[in-house]
Amino acid sequence: MGEGGVTRGVRRSAPGSRATPLELFYDLVFVFAFLHVTTATAGNPTAQGLGQCLVLLALLWWCWLWFAVLGNLIRTDQGIVPAISFVTIAAAFVLALSLPKAFVDRPGGLYGPLVFATCYFVVRVSETAIFLWIGRRNRDVRRRWQLLALPALLATALIVIAGLLPQRLFDGTAESVARLLCWIAALGVEYGVGLALRGTGWTVLSAGHWAERHGQIVLVALGETIIALGFSPSETAGLPLTWPVLFAAVLGVAVVAAMWWAYFDTLALGMEQTLHRTRDPGARATLARNAYSYLHLPVIAGIILFALGLKGLIHEGADPNTPSWGIPLPSLDLLALYGGVALYLLALIVLGRLMLGAPRWPTIGGILLLVALVPVAGSLPELIALGMLALATTLAVAAQTVVDLRRRAGVRQKAFEEQLAAEEEHTRWRGHHL
Repeated sequence: MGEGGVTRGVRRSAPGSRATPLELFYDLVFVFAFLHVTTATAGNPTAQGLGQCLVLLALLWWCWLWFAVLGNLIRTDQGIVPAISFVTIAAAFVLALSLPKAFVDRPGGLYGPLVFATCYFVVRVSETAIFLWIGRRNRDVRRRWQLLALPALLATALIVIAGLLPQRLFDGTAESVARLLCWIAALGVEYGVGLALRGTGWTVLSAGHWAERHGQIVLVALGETIIALGFSPSETAGLPLTWPVLFAAVLGVAVVAAMWWAYFDTLALGMEQTLHRTRDPGARATLARNAYSYLHLPVIAGIILFALGLKGLIHEGADPNTPSWGIPLPSLDLLALYGGVALYLLALIVLGRLMLGAPRWPTIGGILLLVALVPVAGSLPELIALGMLALATTLAVAAQTVVDLRRRAGVRQKAFEEQLAAEEEHTRWRGHHL
């Protein structure tokens, strides 16, 4: 970096930096991407379809993650970075557009698996190109980013192989299995190298930005559940307003609200404060990688699975041919609905232990309750099953809040004092300079 943190159109970030509008713009692509993942999986309600859903989600997460890493190192809305970022955003959008054809191509148009592989390559290479540009004058930094470019190339090659090779060597189920194995190998390369490099690339200049960006993508995923609840190919304007429709809407929002509270009320604030307190760069990088880059993936996966279980539930309840409280949920939908919330809560338990050093016994009890309720819910109408899920989730989150009252008060007070101090500083600067 040159004087003032500038090097030919690239401005270095700072410890107090926050998310930029360009980063939020990038997140809008993932609203569409998450919707496409759930839609594609709903069209293939099998165990294999669910596995494909999780693999696609993991690759999408990796694309999002490295843009977050980039935004923590440099100011993405300054210099030449927006121009390169728009290329990344366009490639990510086409990547999301190709998701339904990523595993199995459909007649007509371009070959879906290759389109997906090409877009994945463009996203990862464009992100890596900016990293290499940043470190081009520093041999150690440049070599570090070059190491991170290799897994992107290898993973893309495996995705291309997955698109081309299985159809020439196998038929039927064997082709799908071989393709899925190639995709899993690509994931192993990306995530495995990230672990092997022991924090390389996870330099966290701004703990506030890092925590904020991950909180924002959790919000995007929670928003997807609201979309999934009412989304259907049929016209929403013609939806009859019935008691089951209102019941489904309220229950769906109740679960989402409980999930929001479980993450954002105290845990997210406490994790950010822990990251701020971790001064050693190596320890902070490891913590950022483990708690955010890796452990936030099951947080997002749990939300998306829950959204999959909710898919179009309001529209089914409004259908005159459907019994008043719906029919029993299919096994996959039930697994996604209850399993998604359980996975989400389990991820929060691990995060709480890692970042706050606190066991979350009420949440553990909530997960056990959800597991026990699955056999019962499988024989009940879908809206009753959703009601049981809402009640169990709300009880678990409320109990956790009561147990954490003392810690909650301390964490939230510190967060509030920080907010007041930042507002006062901003007001003072604006009064002087503006």
